[in-house]
Formats: sequence, structure tokens, C-alpha cells
Amino acid sequence: MQNTSFLELADVKAIAAAAEGEALKNAWAVTIAVVDAGGHLMWLQRLDGAPAISAQIAPAKAHTAALGRRESRIYEEVVNGGRTSFLSAPGVQALLEGGVPIMKDGHCIGAVGVSGVKSSEDAQIARAGIAALKL
Repeated sequence: MQNTSFLELADVKAIAAAAEGEALKNAWAVTIAVVDAGGHLMWLQRLDGAPAISAQIAPAKAHTAALGRRESRIYEEVVNGGRTSFLSAPGVQALLEGGVPIMKDGHCIGAVGVSGVKSSEDAQIARAGIAALKL
């Protein structure tokens, strides 16, 4: 039997603060979502000026990254590579870059999803949030 870590509220707040800092540093209006290992929403923060739809997309990106235990961009690449049948995969909500899993000791303990700017910038913000945990 293995032991695994899990996110606590203090961790989630640290992730959110660091992600918000990265977004504000670059003047990017985004929504930041943090989910647990099961893809369940723990934090949702829509910065001033972020598009309304980003509040739907960010949690979906995080959910996809947590359940798949890989960045959501991987799924985008699969579909863009021609495997459009993957669009019917159950439980996959957002096949767009910007969802990044939080990995500790080989286990996915959650994920961060960001939406509102270019997908690569969304991912940059998510990674900055995760970096606050110093895993």
C-alpha cells in the first residue's frame, strides 16, 4: 500500500496567490482554478476583466489535467494530430492548454487550470502557482 499527499486549504491559497501574482505581473486578466486529485473544485478566482467564459474553462482544464495526470495540452495535441475520436472520451472537459497537474512523489494530488489569455500564457500562470509549493 502506498501513501499519498493531498492538498490542504493553505496549499491551495499559496497556489492561487502565486498564480495571481504571475497574472498581475503580466497584466493578464484570467480565471484561476485549483482542483484536488479527483478533479473537484477547491478554488476559483476570476480576476477583474477576465472573460465570463473563462470561469467555465479554467476549472474544466484543471479537471482534465487532474484526472489524466498530464497537462491538458497533451489532449489538444492528440486532437490536433488528427485523432478527433478522442473528443468523445468520457470525463474529458477541456482539451486546451492551460491545465497543469500537481505531482508529488509520482502521484497527482491536484491540478491548476487557467483561462483568459493565450494558452501558453495560461499554462505559465498555472506553473507559477504550482511552483509556490516547492515540490
